[in-house]
Amino acid sequence: MEKVTAEKATSVLAEQGNTWHSPFVFLAIASIVMSVTFAGWMAMLNNFVIEQAAFTGAEIGMLQSLREIPGFLAFTAIFVLLVFSEQVFALIALCLLSIGVAATGLFPSIYGLYATTVLMSIGFHYYETLNTSLSLQWFKKDEAAAKLGQLMSIKSAASLTCYALIWLGFSVFSANYQVMYLFFGLSGLLLTLWLAFTMPNFPIEHPQHKKIILRKRYSLYYLLTFLSGARRQIFVVFAGFLMVEKFGYSVQQITVLYMINHVVNFFLAPKIGVWIAKVGERKALALEYIGLITVFVGYALVESANMAAALYVIDHLFFAMAIALKTYFQKIADPKDIASSAGVSFSINHIAAVVIPATFGLIWLYDHSLVFYAGAFIALLSLIASRFVDTKQSA
Repeated sequence: MEKVTAEKATSVLAEQGNTWHSPFVFLAIASIVMSVTFAGWMAMLNNFVIEQAAFTGAEIGMLQSLREIPGFLAFTAIFVLLVFSEQVFALIALCLLSIGVAATGLFPSIYGLYATTVLMSIGFHYYETLNTSLSLQWFKKDEAAAKLGQLMSIKSAASLTCYALIWLGFSVFSANYQVMYLFFGLSGLLLTLWLAFTMPNFPIEHPQHKKIILRKRYSLYYLLTFLSGARRQIFVVFAGFLMVEKFGYSVQQITVLYMINHVVNFFLAPKIGVWIAKVGERKALALEYIGLITVFVGYALVESANMAAALYVIDHLFFAMAIALKTYFQKIADPKDIASSAGVSFSINHIAAVVIPATFGLIWLYDHSLVFYAGAFIALLSLIASRFVDTKQSA
């Protein structure tokens, strides 16, 4: 019997009139679930834990540390794949994410929030691992960058919708946190169940290894992934903190910055994906790292609130260029290694999440500019390493 590939399966479904039955549509809807649930959870979190659970800095710090642990343990996804296919596991992960978000408002206590955060985070990090793996397996190498850009645009649109619904819920309908968390969580769960019952199982062309894979020839990819995780933590933890502490940005102003970031990504992410496919990963990564060096030095020196906001938006825009790192790995990897390597790389990316917030927080107390100079140095190391990127090396 002829081996059926995902591409063939999709074409057969298209001939039957089910053009929306495709891997891309599956990932697009799954991305909407992930973005709406996680954006809703994050946008309301700080206000919710302070107002309803009397959190202090100690409790929120512990909660954020607990949230990152499943990301560090993402490599364990490969063991779950001994039981479930990647597509089924992705749906299970989205269910865990949605249930965790829905339950958040129902347990307004320290340990209740710790528990729901861990549940939500397990689903979120496993889904992100599987999303990377499935994307690189389902998309052809010559289309992957463009399609990943389109998916990033869809995520931004979903997050923007989420922010608008939160504003409407609290400003117009006088909703409370419990109702809003239930709304986003249950909406995500219903969409996930709809995916499970309406989408076919899309075959994987290359059977994946069901064990942890570490290969010497992927060393450069591992290094760039680790450095990427370190830079990401500096942005996530300290860039926003700078906006509030130094320039006195309000919650509303920070929310506006989030929305600007997503609007910019909505329009530019697909174009960035096409551009990466055209110029190649090496040039794209070099431009990303040069830009990040400039942004981090800017953070260290900035004295204007408006300039800081501009740096924040530019910084977030470079997140879209991370597509190049994924497509670089797709081009050098043995197709059978992708699922295992996605989990391993996600864990490597989160090593810094365990160390940087606490360590750099102490440095921040001495001189906040040193934190951003360190970020510029990490970006410089990434730039040096990127000069060795070669997508023509043998898999």
